[in-house]
Amino acid sequence: MAGFDQVPEQALAWIAAGKGAALASVIETWGSAPRPAGSQLAISADAELAGSVSGGCVEAAVVEEALEAIEDGAPRLLEYGVSDEEAFAVGLACGGTIRILVEPIGVGQGPDLALIKELATQRKARRGVAYVVNIQTWERRLATPDDDRLDLHPRFISDKSGLDGDHFVAIHNPPLRMIVVGAVHIAQPLMQMARLAGYDAVLVDPRAAFLTPDRFPGERLIDEWPDAALAAEGLDGRTAVVTLSHDPKIDDPAIREALKSDVFYLGCLGSRKTHAKRVKRLVGAGFNDAQIARIHAPVGADIAAKTPAEIALSVMAEITERLRRPETRR
Repeated sequence: MAGFDQVPEQALAWIAAGKGAALASVIETWGSAPRPAGSQLAISADAELAGSVSGGCVEAAVVEEALEAIEDGAPRLLEYGVSDEEAFAVGLACGGTIRILVEPIGVGQGPDLALIKELATQRKARRGVAYVVNIQTWERRLATPDDDRLDLHPRFISDKSGLDGDHFVAIHNPPLRMIVVGAVHIAQPLMQMARLAGYDAVLVDPRAAFLTPDRFPGERLIDEWPDAALAAEGLDGRTAVVTLSHDPKIDDPAIREALKSDVFYLGCLGSRKTHAKRVKRLVGAGFNDAQIARIHAPVGADIAAKTPAEIALSVMAEITERLRRPETRR
């Protein structure tokens, strides 16, 4: 889970080691606050830190409150802004305001240890879940996207935590993943762009001559046939698959595996003529029109891309649109 924050998990590790721990969460922001709602900081009773709620602006003040919360078991709602003398004292000079919830785990009115453990279990299993806390009554629960008590679908789609009335909703989506098939020239900028956009990216190609650390320094490389590699990686609704090899022997097994899953994006390099031949092969393999229509081909947004980097940019643009506007998915 590269790039996936482990803040709740670290808090649990401290507790398992016999230390108290608290979680601080940004629940609301105004103006140019340095960190968005949902950002978390874990604090141990020894003042050890994991994560961030402000990029360093107010951490010291939050840590002090968290240590007191671990002792007295009382959650805190904190607010820092440039109009507040205390905020100037802790360095919030970015022109914004943030509101932070501090909760001691397993102490007093803080969340039960079992609830945070269940949250960690859901995260590890790549199941999207929302941590919901009533900031008036301190009642807490975990909710799925289909929970009928709050309209959570828009929050899961946009990865947007925040306040719904008296409820703070912290969205814990699985980390985004991208599986690129084909160690071709376009894959070089695409892998870099994917990581910059927050994806856990992996490159798959059974051709060892193409799939080399020299051509793809620092990338995760899998030298296997794509169908086996994709099955081993696991495919879900937070995964995008892009095939680039232009070789049916390599691309088709990956496409067939992706079409059997609920990946949110499947894009395939090739002209319309190439795609027509691909469709014929898929029909022969038993796939129906609705399944085949999920394929984005030619791959990428229509921005008249020419160079490998421009094509990679167009792919990232199309993937981003399909992720954030699911109604446009095929």
